[in-house]
Amino acid sequence: MTIKPREEKRRKKKCRRPGKVEALKPIELNAAGIDIGASSHFVAVPANRDDEPVREFSAFTSGLHELADWLQACKVTTVAMESTGVYWVSLYDLLQERGIEVFLVNARHVRGVPGRKSDVLDCQWLQQLHSYGLLRRSFRPDAEFVKLRTYLRHRGSLIDTRSSLIQQIQKELVLCNVQLHLVVTDIAGETGMRIIRDILAGNHSPESLAQHRDPRCKASIEEITQALRGEYHEEHLFVIRQTLCLYDAYGEQLAECDRVLEKLLPDIAAGHLAESQHPPLSKSGTLRRKRRPKEAQFEIREHLNQIVGIDLTAIPGLGELTALQLIGEVGVDMARWPDADHFASWTTLAPSCRITGGKARSSRRPATAHRVAKIFRMAAMNAGRTQTALGGFYRRLSARVGKAKAVVATAAKIARLVYIMIRNAMPYTDSGCAAYEERYRDRVIRNLERRAKALGLRLLPQPQSEETPAVAVGVC
Repeated sequence: MTIKPREEKRRKKKCRRPGKVEALKPIELNAAGIDIGASSHFVAVPANRDDEPVREFSAFTSGLHELADWLQACKVTTVAMESTGVYWVSLYDLLQERGIEVFLVNARHVRGVPGRKSDVLDCQWLQQLHSYGLLRRSFRPDAEFVKLRTYLRHRGSLIDTRSSLIQQIQKELVLCNVQLHLVVTDIAGETGMRIIRDILAGNHSPESLAQHRDPRCKASIEEITQALRGEYHEEHLFVIRQTLCLYDAYGEQLAECDRVLEKLLPDIAAGHLAESQHPPLSKSGTLRRKRRPKEAQFEIREHLNQIVGIDLTAIPGLGELTALQLIGEVGVDMARWPDADHFASWTTLAPSCRITGGKARSSRRPATAHRVAKIFRMAAMNAGRTQTALGGFYRRLSARVGKAKAVVATAAKIARLVYIMIRNAMPYTDSGCAAYEERYRDRVIRNLERRAKALGLRLLPQPQSEETPAVAVGVC
C-alpha cells in the first residue's frame, strides 16, 4: 500500500518549538581558583581584576603571604583549592586568618573534566567552576578540633608502632623456640614483660622465669616452664634488646602525648561549657578501674561530656577514647549535615544509590579508608558482643547476611545515633536485647499476618501443650 504525501505529512509527530536556554550566570563574582603544588601554587582571579589574572607563587612562607596580599588587592572574598596531599594546609590556615572564605574541593570531583593539560588551565577552571557555584566544599572541623585531632592521630600512630615492635619481639622469641605467646595472652602484659626483661638480664632458666607468672594468668607454672625452654641465641637476644629499648622509648612519648591531651581537654571544654546544660554522667561510667596500656591514662569522660553536651559513652561499643577520637574528627557542629542519613552517607557506611534509566544499577559502597567509618566499625564490633539492642541487631544480621555486612550496618546505625544525640542533645537509653527481640518478633508476626490476609488466609496461634511447646521467634 502506497502512502500519499498528504497522509505521510499527517502521520508525522508534531514537535514543540524548543525554548530558549539561558546561559549560566556567575554567582560568586569575587571568586578565585588555586592549583596546589609541592613547590609552587598557581592562582587565577577574574580577568577584570588584574592585567595578569594568573600568577605563580612560591610555596615558601613569604610566597604564601604575597599570594594572600594579591588576593586582597584583587578584592577576592572566596577561593577554591584542591586538597592535594598536605600542601594546602598552610595556605588554607593563612587565608582563613585573612578573612577569605576557602572552599576545599575533592580532586576527584574535578579531575575527570577533559581539556586541562597545565597548572594554568587547572586554576582557571577551578575559578570558573567556583564563580558559577558548581563546587562542593569538603568537610573540615573547627580549628580547636583540628588541634585535638592532630594529637589523637599522632597518639594512634605511636600505638601502631609499639604494636609492630611487640610483633618483632615475638618473632625473635619464636626463632629462639621460646613459645611465650602460646601461654600468655599478651606478651606486652605484666607477665610477658617481666619474663622478657629477665631473659635479657641473663636468666635463661625456664623454672626461674616461670616464677614471674601473674596470679591472673590462666596458664600454670608448669605450662609456662615448658614454653620457655629454647635456644637463646645471642643475635636474636640483641635484636630483642634493641627492639625493647624502642618500645620503652615510644611508651615515654605516648605518656607525654597523654599529658598534653590532659591539659588541652579542659581548654576546649571551657569554650563549650556555657553553651548548654550538661546532664550528669551515669554511675556506671564513673567507677574507677585499672586502665589498659592502650587507653588514655587520664580522665576523659567528664571533659567529653562538657564538650559534647551529652554522654556518648552510653552507646554500647563506644568507649571514652573512641568517642574522643570521633569528636576530634567531626567536631560538635552537626548542622553541617542536613540529617542523620547524610551524615551516615558522608562516613561511606551507607550504601550508594546509582540510578540510571529509572533502574538501580549498583548499591556498592565506595572503597575508602575513612577514619570516622573505622571508628564506627570498631564500635559496632564491640557492641556485637554485648547483650543490648545493638548487640541483638548485629547478631540477627550476622546470621542472615554475614558478619562483614552486619558490622557495616551496625556502624551506620551507631553513626545515626551519634548524629541525633549531638544535634538534638538527646540522651541514649538502651532497651536491652530481650526488648529488641520482642519487637522483632512482633514485626515478623505482623508481616506474616499481612501476607496471609493477601492470600485469603488467617493465622491462628498454636495451642500450648506439654507435648508440643510453643517456640518463640527470636535471635540468639
